[in-house]
Amino acid sequence: MSSSAVASAWRRSLRSALLRGSPWRASAGPSRQASTASASSRAAEAPAAAPYIPPPPRKGMLLTGAMIGLTIAGGAYVSTRDEATLCGLLFKSTELVNPLFALLDAEFAHRLAVSAAAHGFVPREKRPDPPVLGLEVWGRNFTNPIGLAAGFDKNAEAIEGLLGLGFGFVEVGSVTPQPQEGNPKPRIFRLKEHDAVINRCGFNSEGIVVVAKRLGAQHGKRKMEETSSSTSNVKQGGKAGPGILGVNLGKNKTSEDAAADYVQGIHSLSQYADYLVINISSPNTPGLRALQGRKQLRELVKKVHEARDEMQWAEDGPPPLLVKIAPDLTKEDLEDIAAVALSSKLDGLIISNTTIARPPPADAHPLAQEAGGLSGQPLFDSSTRVLSEMYSLTGGTVPLIGCGGVTSGEDAYKKIRSGATLVQLYTALAYGGPALIPRIKAELAECLERDGFKSVREAVGADCKPKKA
Repeated sequence: MSSSAVASAWRRSLRSALLRGSPWRASAGPSRQASTASASSRAAEAPAAAPYIPPPPRKGMLLTGAMIGLTIAGGAYVSTRDEATLCGLLFKSTELVNPLFALLDAEFAHRLAVSAAAHGFVPREKRPDPPVLGLEVWGRNFTNPIGLAAGFDKNAEAIEGLLGLGFGFVEVGSVTPQPQEGNPKPRIFRLKEHDAVINRCGFNSEGIVVVAKRLGAQHGKRKMEETSSSTSNVKQGGKAGPGILGVNLGKNKTSEDAAADYVQGIHSLSQYADYLVINISSPNTPGLRALQGRKQLRELVKKVHEARDEMQWAEDGPPPLLVKIAPDLTKEDLEDIAAVALSSKLDGLIISNTTIARPPPADAHPLAQEAGGLSGQPLFDSSTRVLSEMYSLTGGTVPLIGCGGVTSGEDAYKKIRSGATLVQLYTALAYGGPALIPRIKAELAECLERDGFKSVREAVGADCKPKKA
């Protein structure tokens, strides 16, 4: 329904509500001004005259008139504004609400944000993305390269609302095979002055069974929409809706067989994913980062590849398989990972997870000594450096997702020029709210057009390629 139709219906229902039981409605009885003859003749028809109703007080009339006037003016405004403008105003209005979240406990604020997205209490992007931002990766069409990193929607509760915010893709998880509480609270700490967060959540997850039910319901809803709607009315996207859905897999803290945990995740969740991520880089699960070694990583990738490929797939084939790595790696570590990625034909790498380092100026913050991984603006330089090195080590043949410290379209552009095909953010959303997303996309489009790039793909790795003489 168009905004003008909504406004008309709104005005009609409002008028009906205002007039229902009002003293100004037409009366069934005679008027006090009628002639005696007319009154007498009507008196024979009616058993009694209608009671006289005095007019409302002057102040009440003024107040009612003012309310009606404001309502009609508001309705007229709604009916005359185009949908794109209204959409922009809704996103802009979140800037007034988002600072209130900073007054709440960090983890409670996070839960509240997820719940709001799950129940549709967030704006929905209805404006098309700039064409320059569109690209194809792994045979999937992304309307823009900006995605939400894993960790926000750990249990796949709010996929539709989050994709509706305008992300090109959303990654849920990390999901562990068995439910686990994670580390003791408090475990999330804001470094507000630096737009950073330290967390030591430890893969708190409701487990594969719960997440599989949610993803199955979302997938079924998508299929029903495709079946019941004509092709022209369905916005093509991924398995969960208009955007692309990634599923991030983790291992349980007490598990002695990491590969078995990831294989279980593959078997249970891969059918609902547009791409899969093996997370071996969280600093909050003991022993997890050891899986980034050459031998351990090669064996792990071999097992999860086999688990994925032994399943039955439709003509679109199995989902791409990515590995998420840490920013705290030596050059030798990166060389090992690059060698495995190339020899094992990994579909992509996510660079990077949070850091155990405390880059300046965050190192001087009173909370800097809290254990856990640091995310946000201070992570940008180190994660982008690792991104650039990995792009060079793989010769640009492995799609990379740049993650870490992105707060603007210019930041996203730098990630792309450093080798990222796609870009993710999370901490910036916690501080900036939904209004950040359209702003980043608009800024990124401006950066690309400013430097003469006709697409995101043209800009990938631009800073890593030899300069033309």
